[in-house]
Amino acid sequence: MKIEPSASRAFRRWKLGFSLIETIVGACILAIVLVSFFAGLSGSFGLTLAARENLRATQIMLDRMETVRLYTWNQLLYSNMIPATTTESYYPLARSGESTGITYRVSMVVTNAGMNPAATYADRLRAVTVSVFWTNNFGSSQTNALVRSRSMTTYSARDGVQNYVYNN
Repeated sequence: MKIEPSASRAFRRWKLGFSLIETIVGACILAIVLVSFFAGLSGSFGLTLAARENLRATQIMLDRMETVRLYTWNQLLYSNMIPATTTESYYPLARSGESTGITYRVSMVVTNAGMNPAATYADRLRAVTVSVFWTNNFGSSQTNALVRSRSMTTYSARDGVQNYVYNN
């Protein structure tokens, strides 16, 4: 006796396989997903780098502000204790021969408080502004270089906390 496969079984076997068009569409979808994944991964590394640079700039500004609050009034106004411009590095604890990373340019300016309308104590109040500038180079060419900056301002009074520290 000869048994022949039924037509429905042969039809099912043909339906189980993928056609060339289905395979190409699946490969295109996979390529789009992979490209999007790697673009997101690259963007997250750039954002992390920018956040680290901003954090270091904030640390430098806070360090300068903490020293300002300990200056006496005469040191703040009439001495050379506050340098106008200095530089700091991203990684100041690098050993000799190691890269210190990005160089931050720090400027400090002491000005009148500039109150409007002028208060009676305006001559005993100064505004201290610390600004930090650095160049961020994301690529190998100079066209990708970004000059970034952060700034912080505080006030210092003639009768401020430094009098309690130094007992003037």
